[in-house]
Amino acid sequence: MASNGDSKNLIVSFGEMLIDFVPTVSGVSLAEAPGFLKAPGGAPANMAIAVARLGGKSAFVGKLGDDEFGHMLAGILKENGVCSDGINFDKGARTALAFVTLRADGEREFMFYRNPSADMLLTPDELNLEVIRSAKIFHYGSISLIVEPCRSAHLKAMKEAKDAGALLSYDPNLRLPLWPSAEYAREQIKSIWDQADIIKVSDNELEFLTGSDKIDDESAMSLWHPNLKLLLVTLGEKGCRYYTKNFHGSVDPFHVKAVDTTGAGDSFVGALLSKAVHDLSVLEDEPRLREILKFANACGAITTTKKGAIPALPAEADVLSLMNGSN
Repeated sequence: MASNGDSKNLIVSFGEMLIDFVPTVSGVSLAEAPGFLKAPGGAPANMAIAVARLGGKSAFVGKLGDDEFGHMLAGILKENGVCSDGINFDKGARTALAFVTLRADGEREFMFYRNPSADMLLTPDELNLEVIRSAKIFHYGSISLIVEPCRSAHLKAMKEAKDAGALLSYDPNLRLPLWPSAEYAREQIKSIWDQADIIKVSDNELEFLTGSDKIDDESAMSLWHPNLKLLLVTLGEKGCRYYTKNFHGSVDPFHVKAVDTTGAGDSFVGALLSKAVHDLSVLEDEPRLREILKFANACGAITTTKKGAIPALPAEADVLSLMNGSN
């Protein structure tokens, strides 16, 4: 890790990586789909690749099955320049799979195969603490909180990163079908809420967590906690809103033809973190933060224009070309 001179700006992403099986035809049920394409995914892994594709330095920490799919996924991380020193392989459990229905509007529904999958079996003792303690930003979701032993591994990793001085970034990435109940999901997602420095929620997650159907400033600020530096609410094709201790506002979207929304939120977060990691003071400087969020919106938008998350994650040149074309 230390051999790279830029290791001080490392973004470490913790959690699950899996394979989405995406129907070859949009707008049909799983039963009606004539065939499926393998699409590597998992929000934390997508985010790590998003950072690397934008020229940043990232690492992924998680567990895969010691099977063909698991080694394929580890290979994809390496090919994309993500440090894989934090990956473990489980001999007894398979890599997780998800069958995804693409509705006609590009939104998704999921059916998961995780009983249990390798990512759920990561233990605290298996964590690569050297990688975790090297993080300038440590990013995670909530799927790793659902069951033990992964939950304990997640909590230990957060503590190790924080104690080593990392900024904590949290994208709950709600997948209700994976949780035993909505109540348990809400309780667990909020159980680590007060530790995060940056939190990003979607409009749907905001509604779920607050129990309100209003997507407004009051609703968003009900999620604020005193240690938070930045709260983001992504609004799909309507852009995003941002909240800090001293200012708040919204950033307009880029309009594109959406084919598949998979990975757009991960791309947005990857863009934000890849820019902020160089100088965390941007989180307190509204003009600079707005520029970064505009860039992040462009990244998210581009990601919706192709099927699958990882193939659609943009390089910096793609983003700048969309931003310049829209001026």
